[in-house]
Amino acid sequence: MLSNTIFGVAMTLLAYDLPKASSFAGAPDWHDVVRVYAQPVIALTISFVVAGLFWFSHHRRLAVAPEAGRGVVFLNLFFLLSIILLPVTNGLYGAYRLDDVVAVIYGFHLLVIATLNAVLWVLALRGRHHPQLLAPALFPVFVFALGIFAAFAAPQIAQFVWCLAFLAPFAGWLAARRSG
Repeated sequence: MLSNTIFGVAMTLLAYDLPKASSFAGAPDWHDVVRVYAQPVIALTISFVVAGLFWFSHHRRLAVAPEAGRGVVFLNLFFLLSIILLPVTNGLYGAYRLDDVVAVIYGFHLLVIATLNAVLWVLALRGRHHPQLLAPALFPVFVFALGIFAAFAAPQIAQFVWCLAFLAPFAGWLAARRSG
């Protein structure tokens, strides 16, 4: 229940930094709405879907390995901490999405979340061969690492690279086909 609460609160707080109606002096036209909301909504959408995918992965991992030792429990707490911090980096990214420094910071945060999730999966599957479960956990690590390099070179492209992480379930399907 703790993890569901953490994910739920973090995913709700993603909307906290959205501009309020008071951002406009009068009734906005379409150009004003797009100018004010586009960046924050893009950031919120990416972060919400990423958090949702990791929430789903977290639940699948707990179903595979419902018990864990102290080390795994502490590592899981760091994973949950990385989720709690997502609204912070999302707010920064939503405000300055096209800045290379901000895009790299946001990408690094996504990479930390993905890496912690992947390590937890590796530990959960110790001694068992389940590529269909491991591939979706490892795939986002590579995608977010690639996205950081894109953020250095062209921050406006990084968001499209990060969206490739949404193909993680497909990576699991491919791994299952190759191993089966």
